Amino acid sequence: MRHTPRYLMTDPLEVKRVIRGNAWATFVTNTSKGLVASHYPVILDESRDDEIVIVSHFGRPDDELHELGQHEVLVIIQGPHDYVSSSLYEQDDFVPTWNHVTAHLYGKPEVLSDDENFMMLSKLTDHFEQHFEGGRSLSENEEKARQTAKGTVGLRMVVTRFDARAKLSQNKSEGVKDRIENHFVGSNPQLAREMKRVRENKPVDKG
Repeated sequence: MRHTPRYLMTDPLEVKRVIRGNAWATFVTNTSKGLVASHYPVILDESRDDEIVIVSHFGRPDDELHELGQHEVLVIIQGPHDYVSSSLYEQDDFVPTWNHVTAHLYGKPEVLSDDENFMMLSKLTDHFEQHFEGGRSLSENEEKARQTAKGTVGLRMVVTRFDARAKLSQNKSEGVKDRIENHFVGSNPQLAREMKRVRENKPVDKG
């Protein structure tokens, strides 16, 4: 990503917050046969306070296409983003832009055992199902769930480095920031909240 110091996110706790709020990720691997990309949900291994660790799974045969476990992988976490029209700027400022929160995570995935994979899939399912009334669980029929799990390969990845940006109109005047933020309150509230967070310089949520 373009290196613009004012947009850098360097705090691992802030990157964790972005991951928690944006689970759908893009996995990119430079394999022996070229670049391969796939899309899967990720969650944090919350037991690892001192580092960023993500867990996920690949559906077979994506694990073979990515040569999973053999190479460093780039995992792209795309937070809220949207086009910013120059109609929201001052009269003499006419170049539009795109606001976004994005994190690039790098590491070499560890392939999980079958039992570890099933535990991870159970946690992944519970993580999302908890938000639904009458949410389901793989434990309802573990035998059938384990059979289905054979079509997946679980992974755990310690993030060895990251490159993250929160480009949220930090270079604009307060009046212009007000207009942009108010514009997104209705159309893209998550992006508006990120803008507000940056403007208020809120402390990192460690939960």
